[in-house]
Amino acid sequence: MHDEPAVQVTGLVKRYGARTAVNGLDLAVPRGTVTAVLGPNGAGKTTTVEVCEGYRRPDGGTARVLGLDPVTQAGLLRPRIGVMLQSGGVYAGARAEEMLRHVAALHARPVDPGVLIERLGLESCGRTPYRRLSGGQQQRLALAMAVVGRPELVFLDEPTAGLDPQARHATWDLIRELRADGTTVVLTTHFMDEAEQLADEVVIIDAGRAIAAGTPDELCRGGAENTLRFSGRPGLDLASLLNALPADTLAAELSPGMYRIEGKIDPQLLATVTSWCAQHGVLPDHLAVERRTLEDVFLELTGRELRV
Repeated sequence: MHDEPAVQVTGLVKRYGARTAVNGLDLAVPRGTVTAVLGPNGAGKTTTVEVCEGYRRPDGGTARVLGLDPVTQAGLLRPRIGVMLQSGGVYAGARAEEMLRHVAALHARPVDPGVLIERLGLESCGRTPYRRLSGGQQQRLALAMAVVGRPELVFLDEPTAGLDPQARHATWDLIRELRADGTTVVLTTHFMDEAEQLADEVVIIDAGRAIAAGTPDELCRGGAENTLRFSGRPGLDLASLLNALPADTLAAELSPGMYRIEGKIDPQLLATVTSWCAQHGVLPDHLAVERRTLEDVFLELTGRELRV
């Protein structure tokens, strides 16, 4: 049973009228890991997570969460999972601390609410009604409510949206502690650095399907260990440059005057590029060797920014 994924989605289909939001998606989340689910708006990631949480019934395929059907076995599943919604789920007139203590009282072995209030910087707003909290305070309260019951699995939807840098890093530390304690975390986020910092596995979803999955390192490596970037005058003859470089090298002008070269970036290739620039009267500016980022991978796979 411990080898069984915490979340197993197979051939999932979900439609809203004539629109297919999820189209045969497969997803497996190993136990005790942090899995980040990324995708453009409308890609189907939120619908997929809502099916796993039991809020939506699939139109095709199957979803199993901790070995249970999240719809027909919801009564058995809900005490074992935590859910952080992007909005809602809190009584508008309830004070922040009383809401958290109410949720804690529903669980058999909750975390001390006072500990979470201190960890997430909610001391100053404990007596403030939810509707009067700032967006960042509402986010931190929602996170505390999701984890106060010591869940085996927690779904976090945009947990650091609207947070200042200090609160954001406090949230990261809490997620790392959850993983260290054996809790499985499914995270949706619009921050690529967050996924790179926290996730053991990243799943990229587009058009209702999973189009890539792997560790951040595996996805960023993608056949090219490093990337060489530089700026120069727009419209350089990249075909001529590629003729001077190894056959498996790629070159592109990302925007006017901004260039990227991918391949085996070593001292010889760097020398060839600078020599070619010198021969063509080009002064390469901001020359830097760097790994591809998760954002680079995302844009290449989807052709879109994360926020659309």
